[in-house]
Amino acid sequence: MITVRRMLQQALRVSGRSALHLVKWMERWAERASAKPQPLRTLDDMPGPSVASFAWDLFARRGLSRLHELQLEGVRRYGPMWKASFGPILTVHVADPVLIEQVLRQEGQHPMRSDLSSWKDYRKLRGHHYGLLTSEGEEWQSVRSLLGKHMLRPKAVDAYDKTLNAVVSDLIAKLHLRRRSHGLVYDIGSEFYRFGLEVLSGARANAEITVHFCQPLSVSAFTFVRSLTGISSVLFESRIGSLDEVVPEETERFIQSINTMFVMTLLTMAMPKWLHQLFPKPWNIFCQCWDYMFEFAKGHIDHRLTAEAEKVARGEEVEGRYLTYFLSRTGLPMKTVYSNITELLLAGVDTISSTMSWSLYELSRHPEVQASLRDEVLSVLEGRSIPEAKDVARMPLLKATVKEVLRLYPVIPANARVITERDIQVGGYLIPKNTLITLCHFATSRDPAVFSNPDEFQPQRWLNKDQAHHPYASVPFGVGKRSCIGRRIAELELYLALSRILIEFDVKPDPEGISVKPMTRTLLVPENVISLQFIER
Repeated sequence: MITVRRMLQQALRVSGRSALHLVKWMERWAERASAKPQPLRTLDDMPGPSVASFAWDLFARRGLSRLHELQLEGVRRYGPMWKASFGPILTVHVADPVLIEQVLRQEGQHPMRSDLSSWKDYRKLRGHHYGLLTSEGEEWQSVRSLLGKHMLRPKAVDAYDKTLNAVVSDLIAKLHLRRRSHGLVYDIGSEFYRFGLEVLSGARANAEITVHFCQPLSVSAFTFVRSLTGISSVLFESRIGSLDEVVPEETERFIQSINTMFVMTLLTMAMPKWLHQLFPKPWNIFCQCWDYMFEFAKGHIDHRLTAEAEKVARGEEVEGRYLTYFLSRTGLPMKTVYSNITELLLAGVDTISSTMSWSLYELSRHPEVQASLRDEVLSVLEGRSIPEAKDVARMPLLKATVKEVLRLYPVIPANARVITERDIQVGGYLIPKNTLITLCHFATSRDPAVFSNPDEFQPQRWLNKDQAHHPYASVPFGVGKRSCIGRRIAELELYLALSRILIEFDVKPDPEGISVKPMTRTLLVPENVISLQFIER
């Protein structure tokens, strides 16, 4: 092992790089390679809490809002792999980047994220089709392929910046309007929520804009509405008023439906189905939320398609660059179109709103980073006030800031896989097929063995060539076929919004100095509202 270490260190010196983490990984590899083969262990051999102990931690002592913290505690108690039962579901937790890589490299041709049983039960009950978040196998692959043609090409991203900047301009105007005494904007998250939603519907959209297809997401009301604004620009090529001074009642109700649905998701999935009869309220509320979300999306889709049909009847040419237009012309059943658009609406907003909130929260508490980032943006723009997609390539600190925020606050604190095709081997254990495997991203992204000072906001760690991180230690957009199909657009929306906000404002903390921690509500969201000072420059 000493020889391996010296050889690697010498090679790194020759190449001009020194990466302590790479040395450690090589040592681990050498230890495993030199060890005698051990027989595979089974789930019976895997450590973990008893059903009663886990239930106590989950519901009595910590609550569902602390699921991300249970990841860290699981690592301390049991190591990088352990098993636990969540309601009727047995799950294997994996909290090590090397082991997460092992899982994802064995996920098969049609990887299954997780069952999302309550979501599927609702669709069966109402006769809806599945969308990209709920479908599996060949059905999922066909829709993914259709959407991927319009969302995964890097050059296509450049066509989105005008649409995004139009909505960002509305966001800037709204921030100016919302400023109270001393420039304070209360509950900044709710504003960014509206921003994301409006992007996906805006009337000024001439470019199709993608969304984040990871697990469902959620944040505070203000952030949600802002994100909703963005989403509707892409899906409908029309605006839904979420950035207006007075937000339409139907839009506010849609926002509340999404937030409530995510809370009810945890409860309904933890309850055996027979308990829905004895305690019907969570399930009924869950269904009511989905009912309105489907109604909201269907209404906008039908309105848009009817307008196009009227143009055709008048002999006018119809052309669109929004997702409903593409999906409606693929031959898919309209029920499939409705389901996919509904799921896109709820999937696209929280990534933006949550990440924007945490980004400005951390930048307000690290003024030196904020100043450096502003200098970078102004230097690249050279007197221009509105950045374009091509400018982002010359803003490494901006990219590093977003990476660091997503490391500290991954929108999805834990992803999942169900390997359906065969048994797999992970960390010396034989994991039977159809076992739910939870990938503990929150724990791995705060692992001190991978990231020095893991709880500190240090964007420079992504710029330092002397630091190397395991590629699976922080994967906020996922990896492989189930990765976020709208990653590039989500990132571009973040880059454009953050850079323009810093041009317009100095962002400072809440004068009351309130520290905000994350909580789990299916997604990782701020535990309290984030309020910040926006001082005009």
